[in-house]
Amino acid sequence: MTDSPEPEPTDPQPRRPSEPRIANLTLDQGSVLAWSPQVEHERKVAIFDLLEQNHFVPLGVESEGPFDLLLSIQDNRLYFDISETGGRQLTRITLPITPFRGIVKDYFMICESYFSAIKTQSPSQIEAIDMGRRGIHNEGSELLRDRLEGKVELDLDTARRLFTLLCVLHIRQ
Repeated sequence: MTDSPEPEPTDPQPRRPSEPRIANLTLDQGSVLAWSPQVEHERKVAIFDLLEQNHFVPLGVESEGPFDLLLSIQDNRLYFDISETGGRQLTRITLPITPFRGIVKDYFMICESYFSAIKTQSPSQIEAIDMGRRGIHNEGSELLRDRLEGKVELDLDTARRLFTLLCVLHIRQ
């Protein structure tokens, strides 16, 4: 019996020069003074995960991607400024922020409960709060997908990460 050689590790598949995804993401931080360490961590994780894997197709633009995205909240509106990577602006999508306020408020409240529970509650109580937190997060992600319907095609994971970033932008300390 001979030992077969171990397969050589393969490099991850290189991304195609044009594919429908977000390659770079910037949050407008002009209205934010500071984020808590927990919020800063959530922001970094959401951006990292989003840039690692996402599906984002702005409809009606003359580019197949990848895209640069600037997210901002101004005058009670959420703005998606979409550009070619390192290039010209393609479109700006504007959504009213009002439909998200209740879900964002509920999400912040349950996150506070979750972080408090971690310090004092039993694992089963923490798990129950976390399930509620994930449910509200999913609800916000679905609302974002619904509001972007006909403007941007995106998958649920991309919507989840964008909803997290919407929540981060919503914090004005």
